[in-house]
Amino acid sequence: MSLKISSALISVYYKDGLEPLVRLLHEQNVRLYSTGGTQAFIEQLGIPVTAVEDLTGYPSIFGGRVKTLHPAVMGGILYRRELPEDLAQAERHRIPPIDMAVVDLYPFEETVASGASDEDIIEKIDIGGISLIRAAAKNHKDVLIVSSRNQYADVVNLLTNKNGATDLSDRRQYAQEAFGITSHYDTAIQAYFAKDDSQSANEVAITDFKNLPANHLRYGENPHQQATFYGDLNAMFEKLHGKELSYNNLVDVDACVGLIDEFDTAAGTTFAIIKHTNACGIATAPTAKDAYLNALACDPVSAFGGVIITNTPVDLATAQELNKLFMEILIAPDFAPEALDLLKSKKNRILLKRKAVALPTIMFKTVLNGVLEQDKDNQTETTAQFKVVTTKAPSDAEMQALEFALKVCKHTKSNTIVLAKKDQLLASGVGQTSRVDALRQAIEKAGSFGFDLQGAVMASDAFFPFPDCVEIASQAGITAVVQPGGSVRDQDSIDYCNEHELAMVTTGVRHFKH
Repeated sequence: MSLKISSALISVYYKDGLEPLVRLLHEQNVRLYSTGGTQAFIEQLGIPVTAVEDLTGYPSIFGGRVKTLHPAVMGGILYRRELPEDLAQAERHRIPPIDMAVVDLYPFEETVASGASDEDIIEKIDIGGISLIRAAAKNHKDVLIVSSRNQYADVVNLLTNKNGATDLSDRRQYAQEAFGITSHYDTAIQAYFAKDDSQSANEVAITDFKNLPANHLRYGENPHQQATFYGDLNAMFEKLHGKELSYNNLVDVDACVGLIDEFDTAAGTTFAIIKHTNACGIATAPTAKDAYLNALACDPVSAFGGVIITNTPVDLATAQELNKLFMEILIAPDFAPEALDLLKSKKNRILLKRKAVALPTIMFKTVLNGVLEQDKDNQTETTAQFKVVTTKAPSDAEMQALEFALKVCKHTKSNTIVLAKKDQLLASGVGQTSRVDALRQAIEKAGSFGFDLQGAVMASDAFFPFPDCVEIASQAGITAVVQPGGSVRDQDSIDYCNEHELAMVTTGVRHFKH
């Protein structure tokens, strides 16, 4: 069903990119209807346009809250052209057809994000616009709906190539996109009203993610897989330099953000180096340069091609060290101008300036023929929650090292063991099927990079079912251990620690990460 467009209603908040579409419709002899600011915009182009109030016989009233909700407008969009009774009613009530609606929505989410007053936010709840979009999308058999400024260029190409006509498949596709936009809009409004209700505020519709801006990636985890990121990266980062982010980049960036947010700048600068979502290096130090060099020392081999994040601005001295390493991405809250100039010397290196954005508190994962939803693991145990279960208690320095190690452990793939000293990762065993294998991997790795484990601490993401891990750790020089506890054989591990003067604390909280 190819239909020629003879009339169009244009009523939009955003005018950028609209001019080429308006001019094309005028060239194709399409009669234009419009309202308020959009009408003035079209008139300034020297293009004739009919005011909606001339069509309806009513002015815009109640401060603009009511202007298009009228049978002359809604009827022109909704009446079915193939039904004789609809055609007869349209003629009897002098309702002209509207074959195309170009309508966007008030910037509700942008207004909320700006910190505007509740009164201003309420006024940005669109009524007429969303009704027009839904009406045109519902009657896509006869009407083309253009519901976003992001569609203007594509619609110009479509109408140019088809000489002002559209096919049913075209109209159905734009209707589908329109309903996605209205669904996302209503979800955002519901979330705003639920902001003071913690349970409701955490409810996110899975379909809502599909309605976020779609960023089509070069490929997915591997080149033969297609991939799309649904989300607003510009809200989280200002991209200062480099190539486009890939699927794997985004997964690593997410891991970086989760890990670095565990560390407060009051303790100093923290640098983390991520490879395949696991930390291959992380350290905290009084200066950014020292923090980076200490993190790099953990595993300079794995750091090659990694993703790096810090929680303080990057200065020139730190940038000079960073510039020696091939890295995919560097993320920081800011960059000194001279540091940024130096870091931009590598063409493909991605530099991201992180913005302060609240992140979702729940997460989704597809499995089998469905989707799993769970709360994010936002719990982190500090020394205040540690329970000493051995005769020997950890020293203050060991307590701080245990807390540091546990934060890293929480963000490392299970089964995992993390070895650390105060403010520095020494090594970790990640993603092993046996906790003993994870420990042995960590010990071997620490030794390969010249770390002395005498006086180091160990963190485990889950309990020890047998005392073998504490025995191996003790033989390697480990002096303090943190673990959740909860095994029916906890006492075996505690007894070994007591016999060999190891300190152990438990947290009561497991941190599996699959």
